This record gives sequence, C-alpha cells and structure tokens, in this order.
Amino acid sequence: MAYKKISAEEAASLINNEDIISLSGFTATGCPKAVPTALAKRAEEEHAKGHPFKVGMYTGASTGESADGVLSRANAIKFRTPYQSNSDSRAALNNHDMHYFDLHLSELQQYLRYGFLPKPDFAILEVSDITEDGKAILTSAVGIAPTIARLADKIILEFNRYHPKELAGMHDIYEPADPPYRREIPVYSPSDRIGVPYVQLDPKKVVGIVETNLPNEIGAFTPLDGVTEQIGKNVADFLYKEMKAGRIPSTFLPVQSGVGNVANAVLGAMGSNKEIPAFEIYTEVIQDSVIDLMKEGRVKFASGCSLSLTSPVLEAVYADLDFFKQKFLLRPQEISNNPEIARRLGLIAINTALEADIFGHINSSHVLGTKMMNGIGGSGDFCRNAYLSIFTTPSTAKGGKISAIVPMVSHVDHSEHSVKVLITEHGVADLRGLSPVQRAETIIENCVDPSYKDILRKYLELGQKGHTPQNMNAALAFHSTFLQTGDMRNVDFK
Repeated sequence: MAYKKISAEEAASLINNEDIISLSGFTATGCPKAVPTALAKRAEEEHAKGHPFKVGMYTGASTGESADGVLSRANAIKFRTPYQSNSDSRAALNNHDMHYFDLHLSELQQYLRYGFLPKPDFAILEVSDITEDGKAILTSAVGIAPTIARLADKIILEFNRYHPKELAGMHDIYEPADPPYRREIPVYSPSDRIGVPYVQLDPKKVVGIVETNLPNEIGAFTPLDGVTEQIGKNVADFLYKEMKAGRIPSTFLPVQSGVGNVANAVLGAMGSNKEIPAFEIYTEVIQDSVIDLMKEGRVKFASGCSLSLTSPVLEAVYADLDFFKQKFLLRPQEISNNPEIARRLGLIAINTALEADIFGHINSSHVLGTKMMNGIGGSGDFCRNAYLSIFTTPSTAKGGKISAIVPMVSHVDHSEHSVKVLITEHGVADLRGLSPVQRAETIIENCVDPSYKDILRKYLELGQKGHTPQNMNAALAFHSTFLQTGDMRNVDFK
C-alpha cells in the first residue's frame, strides 16, 4: 500500500498539547488501543519535564482501558464527550481534572458538522482493511467514524489484524445531509441497507498506519442473580400481556435495549418466552445474549452501532461470519440512535435507570445528584421517541441501604412525560394515562422494595397541595439521610 507504516510512538509524537483527537468505536469495541496508550506515555513524559500536555477527546461512547483508562491516569485529557464508563475517567471528571459534557449520543456527529464544537485535529480509527483509494473497513463498531474521518485534519489508522478482513459488508455507513437539505432517513425496517460498507477516507490525510493485533476490552458480564432474572421475566411477561391485549402487534415490534447486565437479562428472558414471537432488534449495542438468540432463531436480525461482545463470543461470531453477516448491520450512532427512525419503526425501548422517583422521573447518570456515573448515553434518543418506553432497575442497592425509588430524583435525565413503564424485580408500574398521584401510588405498590413502601407512603401523605404533591422540605431526605447515616431506611420526615 501507499500508506506509511509507523509505530504507535511515532503516531503519538504527531499529536501536540491542546490538540483534539477523535476515536472510532463504541463502548470498548472498535476503539484504537495502541496509539492512545503511547499518547498516555508521552503525556507522562511531558509532565515529568514540567511541560503541559492535554488533549481534547471525542469518542463514539465509552472506550476501553487502553484509551479512557490510560489517558485519564496520565492526566492527559482536557475535555471529553459524550459518554464514559471507566473508573479512572469517572474519578478524573468528578474531581474536575478533566471537563466532561454529557450529550445524547445521536447528536455528537451533527454537533461537529454544525460547528457547535471545534473540529478534531486527528481522527484515530481502528480498521480491518483499507484500500489505496481510501475505502476503510472498520472493525466491530462504527461510532462517529465517518464524520471524524471527514472533518479531521489528519488521520491515523490502527490496522488491527485481530479482526478479519471478511468483516467487509457488515457495516452500513450513511451520513445524512445537514439542514435545510436533510431528507428522511430511509430505514423502514432494521435490515434496510441505506449506505456503503466502508468509510471513505481522503488518502492524503492519512499520516500513518500502526499495525496491531489486539482484542477488544469488553469485560465479562456479572453472572445473573435472582434480581436480574426476575426483572427480565417481569419485562417479558408484561410485553406478552401487551401483545395479547392488542397494544403490541401480533408480529411484535423491534426492540432497543440498553447496556449492561440487566439489559442482557431482559433480552435473554424475552428470547426464552416462547409466547413472544421471534423479533428484530434496532439498538446501539449488541450484547452476548443476542448471539445465542440468533442461533436459536429467536432474534431474526439486529441493527446496531457495535458488537459489544465478550472475547469468546466475538471469536465465535468471527468463526461463523457467513451466517452472522446476514444477521447484523453496524451503523454510525446518529443512525442507530436516530429519533426519527425510532419513532417510525415503533421501537420497544428498554433502558436501565440509576434512580427513579415516585412520579416517574428518571436519573440515568448522577449518583446522589452530583457524581457522574457514566452518562445519559443513548437512552434519551430512544425513550422520548419509542412506541413504548420502559425503564428497569433493581429496587435497592448496597444491601438495601439505598432505595432506587425515591421521593424526588437527585438529577433528572428523563422526565415523567417520556417514561411509560417502570419495572423492578417486584413488579410492573404501567404509568400510561395516570395523574402524578396515581403514578406515585402505582409505583409504590408495584415496584418499591417492601422495606421502603411505608416510608414512601408517608412522604406522599406529607406532600404539599398541588398537582404533583411534593414536599420541598423532605424531597431529598432519602439522599441526605444516606449521606449522614449510610442507610436511607433511617429517614425521618419531620
């Protein structure tokens, strides 16, 4: 090839203090690894000399240890968006060692094109193949790759031989035109192909190729326990009842599911419920449970932004690509998370809440109202526009010392107007058509842990007169009590 082969260290040496880098990938899959690691080492060396060295960073979503982890520990990130899930990154942003601004994942690409944010100096992309005329085949995720490849001044490629060249054809790369010229995005079913299978690069921008052979950094899921299994069963049973009642078509609807252990359990339970017909998925993250369901014929097709699979499962997919290439499409996140498509397809959106309140507001991102956990991610893209918006959460945490359902959430990511159903291991609260008082009574009765039911009923009785009977003197008493005593059950409304 005509491209220059360079080492990761040589690539890192091209990046300067105050530059803005942008990475391919979505979750810890499809992300570059060697160059960010070398860049972290360079930052540490510069800091040891007394020189400043920090970069801005755009990503698709979270990244892995070899990006967020090493760069955060090296104090090498000046600002970052739109989502993270690394403990070192979380510590840095909560300590204000980096600036972080949360953003709906569907919006970042257009924010960059609109000029709302400064364009990146470097796009660092992980690819499985590249042609001399700049047709790049990505690996196991897309993220924001098409936009940053076009906007960045320079491109560095990590040619990762862990991912087979035969991935060509699994990606569907499409960028919508910007207003006022944007047309409808022509996705009418999850399997519709609307773009090309490669990211078109300008070969003149490519300053070097770094050859690697590195696996993704997706950790294993926590084994299912009784709580997560019961949440999954409650979701599956509720959807079956909705279908039998005629509120979901008998052919079912495409499903969007969030990230994590609960989401994996929900999809597994839906697949196990043979009363639910085989279904399609239109989502951002395709997780392990989807692969088994595809083999069993329970998932017909999955459109997403990334294959966020553990290494053994991803390797099994790669070993049977002829089968799975007919079952997947990987798209840019402004398409996988697009509100227009979510509304048109009639998605059943199932996302995880960090905290909910008795009136149906959802906190997806902040612990005790101040500390960022991961971010809003794509949940807002889907829940506001879904046919049916469901949020799930275990009812308690820390052995019952924290109630996930409180009088008033400490941070609002999704308002009551977007939340249709709340489900915990205890049951289902269908909030459609209910007033605030009715929502509160339904959530307390069906979703709250027994140890908190009477406490929340007492709070509701203390509510000030009005449409939504909050008590401003006690609305955050659960949180303040936990900070003071370490157990929300010690709350004493006065």
